[in-house]
Amino acid sequence: MRTSKDRNRWFGSRVVGFTLAELLVVLAVISLLILLAQLHLFGLLRTNTFRAQVQELVSTMQMAASAAAESDRRYEVILDIPEQSYLLREITNPDLSEVLDEEIILQANLSSSCRLAYVEFDDRQYTNDSRAKFRTGHTGWAYGGKIVLLDEQGQPHSIVVNRLNRMVALEQGDVGLLEPKLKNELLF
Repeated sequence: MRTSKDRNRWFGSRVVGFTLAELLVVLAVISLLILLAQLHLFGLLRTNTFRAQVQELVSTMQMAASAAAESDRRYEVILDIPEQSYLLREITNPDLSEVLDEEIILQANLSSSCRLAYVEFDDRQYTNDSRAKFRTGHTGWAYGGKIVLLDEQGQPHSIVVNRLNRMVALEQGDVGLLEPKLKNELLF
């Protein structure tokens, strides 16, 4: 059996360890790495928050179109630009200007990382300071258009609502709407 004298002979009599200064430097480096990781993570979360909110709005529009296509019901997505919010409702009241509490299916607010800039309809109606309404029924959207949202850096993203094929799609940038052709521009 080996004794402590034998161990000292093999390893030397020097005690190995860290000084307080070395421990503080290591803790400072680890803290700095954790801080950098948190900053990176928060940046990703802000980006994902924008994407999540835009995707939720696109899903709401798609849900309204598909529910209306499968039934004889009419739905409306109301975008409130001053309040930075939107809601989905099933239209049950003949007075379209009044929204009843029992009609509301979904209601959501947008955060500061996802700002509703303006809405332009395909009949060239434009709003950036009031409510915009997209109505859909069994035959499709009453109007098409685009909803322009700004991310945290102010970059535009467009949700395009196509009334001809009921498609709702997210596009990068402020996309232009298709303009009708004049008679002399048509080939047939």
